[in-house]
Amino acid sequence: MRATFLLSLAAIALAGPVPAHDAPSGWQYEQYCCNGSNHNGDCQMIPATAVRIVHGDYQVTLAPGDHRLATRRHIFLLPQGTARRSQDGEYHLCLYPTEDTPRCFYAPDMGF
Repeated sequence: MRATFLLSLAAIALAGPVPAHDAPSGWQYEQYCCNGSNHNGDCQMIPATAVRIVHGDYQVTLAPGDHRLATRRHIFLLPQGTARRSQDGEYHLCLYPTEDTPRCFYAPDMGF
């Protein structure tokens, strides 16, 4: 029994933290934001047409197909001050723990 406990403890220690997955262009989402892999993760690039700037906020309107987790239409109002910097000039959204909860939003620099 003691040997099983020690083997379990060693496996946990060797596993370490799970790294976040990469955006399609190669930069890595922050670990806090990302759960999963490139194939099933909750962070994904979204179409620029889904994002509008309204009264100092981002209005993100997702339709099914705009994000792998979106099964119905969503409208999120996200403060500009909470947006993280996108490293590829595209918009990205992390939904966690459900499709109803935006965890992290990445936006490109505005250039003005």
